[in-house]
Amino acid sequence: MPGQPSLVARLFWTAVAGGGASIWYGRAGLTATGLTLGLVLLHHLGRPRRFRAQVRRVCRRHARTLALRRRQESFVDAYGTLIRDGWLRERDYFVARTLLPAIAARGFSALAETRRDAILAIVEEVAASVALPDEDDAPEDGVRYERFCADRLARAGWRTHETPASGDQGADIVAEQADTRLVVQCKRHGRPVGNAAVQEAAAAARYWSGDVAAVVSNAGFTPAARKLAAATGVLLLHHDDLADLRPARGSCAARS
Repeated sequence: MPGQPSLVARLFWTAVAGGGASIWYGRAGLTATGLTLGLVLLHHLGRPRRFRAQVRRVCRRHARTLALRRRQESFVDAYGTLIRDGWLRERDYFVARTLLPAIAARGFSALAETRRDAILAIVEEVAASVALPDEDDAPEDGVRYERFCADRLARAGWRTHETPASGDQGADIVAEQADTRLVVQCKRHGRPVGNAAVQEAAAAARYWSGDVAAVVSNAGFTPAARKLAAATGVLLLHHDDLADLRPARGSCAARS
């Protein structure tokens, strides 16, 4: 951490102080100095272990969310290849915005700069260690998927109704709870959803006088969709998230 003395500096000044004490106290001062130098060295040698423990501690506080995002942002494409691009972006975001500030506050910035591979390995380990409930088989048919999502919202306490098949203006479900109206577009895809769905959801919220709009998908979202959602306030959700979706202050829905 910038501003912290190096190991050499700590040993040097400990030896200087101990040398003065040895002159005054004799052999007892010399013995105390040797013990202090040993403790300083042991403390330094233990820093990598404490660093890994701190990284693991922060990750475990967010373990379930990491596990869900890992599952939600990975998919198998039409060629049978596992695509993890979305998860890798999510992992890097977690490391940059949550993990690094937390371990920097504990004085581990210098180690973090040289141990990125170890950090990523711990994030992966913690995300993979969570035993998530079996994911319900989301219906592949679009209409059945909408009903599947509506049922999850209803179980979370939302009063839901599906919109007409035609003339819905981009809304598949309109749900209400605690004076909050949520307008939802459902996308059952085999690949990440693009920003067109975000545009449609935002327009649908205006049409249906919604307080908040959301796009729900089984397959994650493209970077362009995430950028547009951040600008428009549209929620991007996996259907796993619906069971915990609650109204929040300011007429906005939030995951509990």
